Amino acid sequence: MSHGPMGGVRQAPATVGEPDSLRSSWPGWRGRTREWDVVLGMLGAAQAGRGGVLLIEGRPGTGKSRLLDEAAASAERSGLWVARGVADELTQLIPLAPLMAALGAPARSSTVGESGPGPGDQRLLLVEYLQEPLERRVAQGPVVLMVDDVHWADPMTLLALRSMTRDLASYPLVWMLSRTSGGGAGRRIERLFDLLERDGANRIALRALDEAAVADVATDVLGAVPDPDVLALTHLADGNPFLLVDLLEKLKAEGVVQVAGGHARMVSARLPRVHEVTRERLEELPNPTRHLLQVAAVLGRSFSVQDLAEMLGESSSGLLPRLEEALSAGVVEPSGDELAFRHDVLWQTVLGALPAAVRRALHHDAGQMLLKRGGSAVPAATHLIHGATRGDGPALLALDRAAREVLYTSPQTAADLALRALDLSDCAGQDWCARAATAVDALTAIGRLAEAADLARDALARASPEQVPRLRRALAYNLLLSGHPAEAVTESERLLEQDDLADELRGCAEWGLFWGLISLGDLRKGGVLAEAVLREGARHTDAAVVGALLLLARCAIVDGRIADSFAHLYEAIRIADTGTVQPIQRPYARLLMSLHFRALRHYDAADIAAQAAEEDIRALGLTVFAAQPALFRACLKLATGRLDDAATEAHAALMIADEVGAHGFVRVALSMLALIAVRRGDIDAALRHIEQYPPTPPAPGMLYGSGLEQWVTAAVAEAQGDAGRAMEILQPLYADPAERRCAILVGPLSTAWMTRLALATANRPYAQAILKSAEHLARRNPDAPIFAAAAAHARGLLHRDADALAFAADNHPQPWERASGAEDLGVLLAASPDASARERAVESLDRALDGYQGIGAHRDAARVRARLRELGVRRRHWAGSTRPAFGWESLTDTERTVATLIARGMTNRQAAARMFLSHHTVSTHLRRIFGKLQIASRVELARIVTEQYALPDG
Repeated sequence: MSHGPMGGVRQAPATVGEPDSLRSSWPGWRGRTREWDVVLGMLGAAQAGRGGVLLIEGRPGTGKSRLLDEAAASAERSGLWVARGVADELTQLIPLAPLMAALGAPARSSTVGESGPGPGDQRLLLVEYLQEPLERRVAQGPVVLMVDDVHWADPMTLLALRSMTRDLASYPLVWMLSRTSGGGAGRRIERLFDLLERDGANRIALRALDEAAVADVATDVLGAVPDPDVLALTHLADGNPFLLVDLLEKLKAEGVVQVAGGHARMVSARLPRVHEVTRERLEELPNPTRHLLQVAAVLGRSFSVQDLAEMLGESSSGLLPRLEEALSAGVVEPSGDELAFRHDVLWQTVLGALPAAVRRALHHDAGQMLLKRGGSAVPAATHLIHGATRGDGPALLALDRAAREVLYTSPQTAADLALRALDLSDCAGQDWCARAATAVDALTAIGRLAEAADLARDALARASPEQVPRLRRALAYNLLLSGHPAEAVTESERLLEQDDLADELRGCAEWGLFWGLISLGDLRKGGVLAEAVLREGARHTDAAVVGALLLLARCAIVDGRIADSFAHLYEAIRIADTGTVQPIQRPYARLLMSLHFRALRHYDAADIAAQAAEEDIRALGLTVFAAQPALFRACLKLATGRLDDAATEAHAALMIADEVGAHGFVRVALSMLALIAVRRGDIDAALRHIEQYPPTPPAPGMLYGSGLEQWVTAAVAEAQGDAGRAMEILQPLYADPAERRCAILVGPLSTAWMTRLALATANRPYAQAILKSAEHLARRNPDAPIFAAAAAHARGLLHRDADALAFAADNHPQPWERASGAEDLGVLLAASPDASARERAVESLDRALDGYQGIGAHRDAARVRARLRELGVRRRHWAGSTRPAFGWESLTDTERTVATLIARGMTNRQAAARMFLSHHTVSTHLRRIFGKLQIASRVELARIVTEQYALPDG
């Protein structure tokens, strides 16, 4: 038997099968009825096949760890699988430490060394390393996963919790996360709890015990009913359970309280200050034992006896008498293979009693002790970050080494270490610039682009000639990511001016130069350079040749030579797969391939290319680009009129970009969602998406460049009736032949839309220019029917040619454009004085209405209904093709496929592999499916699917 934080003897709590609130308070666990009922509800939901997230917060001593203890015991008695990890101040530099411990996963190391532009970023790979086995386990039955003291968790653990709670939300997986509130809790953990609560997590705060609970605790500890004078004294603990029990036990031990006749009363006037009780408990120990505990506290809340002995310069056996005294006093207790302070309050009290200078010195000694053992520098850095002083060369070198170790697995931690080392460094020292380069790489990886660029420029101003190339390369890459291609080109050119440049750096610089010119649209200059590289291929690296081929592919597509463009891309892919290019350069060719297939409306091929790029991005650790494939798929779904699926992909991309700090791609995802909202006719939603743009430059374009935001703004302006504003935004595009052709090929709005906008704003020459460009593409690519249909549509609008519009309505491969052609034909026929044309106009408008309604283009459908009313024809808003908001019929074809695969027992990853989607997209589909079907578990989903149709075997 033992005393818990609530006081009294620990007894069995209510089980999951007994959720009666009256049984939610027992000796040793008082005053937490409401909180315990929440726990019971979540454990019961897990048994029923539903998951959830419980966030527990409170000040030290309020019983957070005890609540998790009782929840774990109750879950295990009910047959639930429980995994539990604890974060610690001295493990917060080790990526995923608490989750690795909870799931029994061995630590994974990452390769340390120089890389090309942008260090390999293994964050998502590490999350998948944990998530995949957890998903397999929870697919077999309910799981409760607890993480205590999350306020000490490393950045990678916070990222994993954010990602995994979302991706595994459809499983019977209950997360219980506790953190200490107050005391300067970091913004990262506060943001995580806020985001999880917004996603539906239960959030409870363990507050001070009320008077009834305090009286119950006093009865439990004292073994008698407390008299009013004793209760008055308990108020000193302010309802803090740990301090209350500590106070009562000390009063009882010192005879201040006497028990007689079943009542406890005061027999002394001495009134101790409650916060000194814990300190007095420690001061009563002999000095050697107290000193041992102070050194132990520096090692962490839990510590190994071997480390403690080495710090004290003694043998482990020599510590036994003092350790026995600490154990007997209830200050420390066994914890697996280590010892641990019995409570956070005790640990902090011991640590706080050390003067700051002494604590720093002990941390320094602990760091040096761990360094001498060899192996990873990260455990030592945990101490050195607290104990190093300015100019401490060995300590700073250890911090450097630790930063490089975690650069690929936890760039946030690497940034913290590198910046701390910079703070302690002499700005004129020769190591300062090397530290700055590591910090620049780490800050760039986590999306702090402006800060990284400023630091790189500062370092370049004081760097030695040997240090300049790495810094300039890092700055050029940063500028490409942050939407400043002109500056990136300048930095790449400066790097190429240097003599005796290593092949790797030269290749990076040439590749960066080409991609910067592509982003700028400076294809004339880029084409000359690219042709020169291909002529002199033997003198250039594979990276330079790939960059040249990508630029020439862009030149060819803008010129309408699509076959030539594909030839360049296939060659770039061949070299990227077999040559010596940097990881960051490999996915681009496949992403451009996907974009070009979409331009031809070869949607399956475009999807396959995007999938291949996604595999590269995941395998190579290119976390900064992790959102791109979902954005490409959103674009494809939009083109095929599958607006719900497009929105799902865009939301998945938004989630990924937000989690990894790729803020430029957050803007792209929001732009896609705004464009989808315009297509649906929800202009207010489109404006809300635009208003959510983060205050960072847009990402360099793989879809349509940063110009995507211009397209979206123009589309919203036109939808609001301000065609003049839309034309003002897009005027540079109309005036440039290359930009016009590029817009027709890969732009988010159709050729007909651009022609119609020009005519609506009395810019007939611009309409003629659009038609000219469309006809140029049609002539150059006779095997691609999309261009003939687009040119016919533009010609029909410009010259009021009914036959041309009919051709577009019949032959355009995209459903929205076909409906648009039918609408334009109907409008033209309705204006004809020929009486026979009216019937054809109604028929064409009906066809347009069906097309718009079939893809959910509600604004366009409403406009066509209005046109039909003008012709005396009324069409009901709830036509048969309109999908309901809830129920099985509300699901899209993709959602039904996902539901069916999950009902067959597939995991999210298995379903994703079957459908050539990412598991993030499948989890997003499941959230939408659960909402539409108003369910909360995969069990309920399987029942509904079974009711809809008999599932085939296998």
